[in-house]
Amino acid sequence: MLLEVSNLCKTYESQPLLKGVSFSISAGETVCLLGASGSGKSTILRIVAGLETAESGEVRWHGKNMAGVPTHHRNFGLMFQDYALFPHLNVFENVAFGLRMQGWGEQDIRQRVTDVVGQVNLPAFEKRRVTELSGGEQQRVALARALAPLPGLLMLDEPLGALDRGLREHLIGELRGILLRSGIPAIYVTHDQEEAFTIADKIILLHDGQVTQAGSAPEVFAKPANGWVASFLGLGNVVSARVAAGGVLTPFGFVEIKTDLRIGQSVTLLLRPQAEVVQSGATLTGKVADVLFRGQEFRVELENGLYFTLASSPRVGQQLALKVLHMEIL
Repeated sequence: MLLEVSNLCKTYESQPLLKGVSFSISAGETVCLLGASGSGKSTILRIVAGLETAESGEVRWHGKNMAGVPTHHRNFGLMFQDYALFPHLNVFENVAFGLRMQGWGEQDIRQRVTDVVGQVNLPAFEKRRVTELSGGEQQRVALARALAPLPGLLMLDEPLGALDRGLREHLIGELRGILLRSGIPAIYVTHDQEEAFTIADKIILLHDGQVTQAGSAPEVFAKPANGWVASFLGLGNVVSARVAAGGVLTPFGFVEIKTDLRIGQSVTLLLRPQAEVVQSGATLTGKVADVLFRGQEFRVELENGLYFTLASSPRVGQQLALKVLHMEIL
């Protein structure tokens, strides 16, 4: 492993923020720290960068404990949400800034800046002032500046958070491609699960100061560790239930499902949103409260608080008998 983060603990305003966070990063891997605001994602990034210290735990790079190693000696690239570009400098000087700080020669600086500006798809932009650029172009300049010194590790803190949704969706795929081509391992911080699923090789889900689940996007999607993960990722309806003969009892009725758990045991049931209207053999019933068009399907919200996706649109107020196509006990 290139980077090993072990048992990080940190308090904030006398309250525990990180409660023993551990994860690792391999060569060329992009790891996404995913969680709600206040879950400690950015604090972890700052500890790895050397901008903050943990009360306990270790950060090891190539096996070396980084405690006491100043930020500028770690050779880690850091990109913030606000980009922190120098408004009085043009694109070339912004990207060259870190190289000058490291003492690169002028010829090498010019070649490296040209290479990395082309890498982020901004050729011939070197003389433009950053104040003349769009938000998406500024994001690419900030990324080029972080990549220019050839960092051993790249850290990105909500890098697309300041952009509108359409531009974010366009740039996330480009950013994934840039990271893959660079071969530089990266830690990517976001609260947006779509971003995480698109860009990450491995997702680290953070909740209440701890790692709740770690794995690839398909693994996390297919088998959420608990109800919080399923709810946070929007995987479907998360409901409390109790095991009964042949299935479980929910607040919405009896649901048939195979389980080896003992009768009477409390469980959490995930009802994935895919469903179909049936005349018999329904999983549950409910009255339609609202219908939202979602391109190739309709999101149907019921008065009981559940929601499902259907191929055709029912009427508001219509009573439906639904067969839930995918469900599991968490």
